[in-house]
Amino acid sequence: MRTPDLFAFAVGAANGNRVRTALLMLAMAIGVAAVVTLTALGDGARRYVMREFSAIGSNLVIVLPGRTETGGINPGSFVSTTPRDLTVDDAQALLRAPAVLRVAPLTVGTSELSAGGRLRESMVAGSTAEMLDIRQYRIAQGQFLPREDWGRGSPVMVIGATIKADLFPNESALGQFVRVGDRRFRVIGVLAASGSGLGMNTDELAIVPVAIAQAMFDTNTLFRILVEARNRNAIDAAKTQALAILKARHDGEEDVTVITQDALLATFDRLIGTLTLAVAGIAAISLAVAGILVMNVMLVAVAQRRSEIGLLKALGASGGTIRSAFLVEAALLSMAGALVGYALGLAGAAAIRVMYPTFPAYPPDWAVLAGLGTALATGLLFGVLPARRAAQLDPVAALARR
Repeated sequence: MRTPDLFAFAVGAANGNRVRTALLMLAMAIGVAAVVTLTALGDGARRYVMREFSAIGSNLVIVLPGRTETGGINPGSFVSTTPRDLTVDDAQALLRAPAVLRVAPLTVGTSELSAGGRLRESMVAGSTAEMLDIRQYRIAQGQFLPREDWGRGSPVMVIGATIKADLFPNESALGQFVRVGDRRFRVIGVLAASGSGLGMNTDELAIVPVAIAQAMFDTNTLFRILVEARNRNAIDAAKTQALAILKARHDGEEDVTVITQDALLATFDRLIGTLTLAVAGIAAISLAVAGILVMNVMLVAVAQRRSEIGLLKALGASGGTIRSAFLVEAALLSMAGALVGYALGLAGAAAIRVMYPTFPAYPPDWAVLAGLGTALATGLLFGVLPARRAAQLDPVAALARR
């Protein structure tokens, strides 16, 4: 039997029992659709995290108070146990590092903001003019904090888009006064809407000079020091130099943690990449279940088509030809189901993107190829037993239906 005849035989057999064919294709389609959709979710999460971290600034080095052996961020990172906390003087000292371009001290707290009889609780950050360039903020109206002595500060404030909408819904915020506790600040700028970054929602953030923030929250310590390296190649040097400067200032004690943006990205990339593989593996189990269904249905098909198999053998078809015919049928059904599943998976990923426009839920190429390849391999693997059984049938007994 020629190859075209094998394909014609397989297509004819599939058309001859459309319910069986639909069940096989549905089983494969569900498996492949699960792989495509779930890996789109996993890879979309990875891309989303990468994009969010890229948005917090370029060539970024972050100095945290306290020594964290893992070099990462955990809930304990927000509570300093170091004998010497970070100070504004520490931040200014980092400007001596040759690989450092800019430095922005950062202190944070929560307070109630009031203006025109309107109140809202908000996070208040104390920093300097350098934070604008380091964090790559965009100003929608007005200007950012003025460049002035870090030890002193003017009573001015830059607010996020949500705070502006809440406190000054129908008027310009520029030049207006906002009261925080017993202090009054003049609004000089409004940030463009941008969302979250570094654990802070910029739209709900009020930024004041660092010296005033420390006085307001009665603290001399910093929450973080944000450092921008001169270029991407200088990130490691900036990290090393920052550690050396702070160690020298803290009497030889390495009581800070310095992490780089690349290290954070690499950690999250590995974490979410592993999770995506695990999810894909779980989804692939459904392909194994589909393969078992293929085997069961093909075994039933062999029993139902004994006369047809006997006639082929009586006409001179060899056992190898019969085996090939059934394997081709299993492969065609598996691949047809896989393609339907691929289309359903793409539709599922598209639906996720419609519901969550900022989430880049696109299936990775490796997952698509793996899903289609696994479906074909599963169909062939579980089609071997029925094909062998068909090939071993005695033609006389098959024609006699015994």
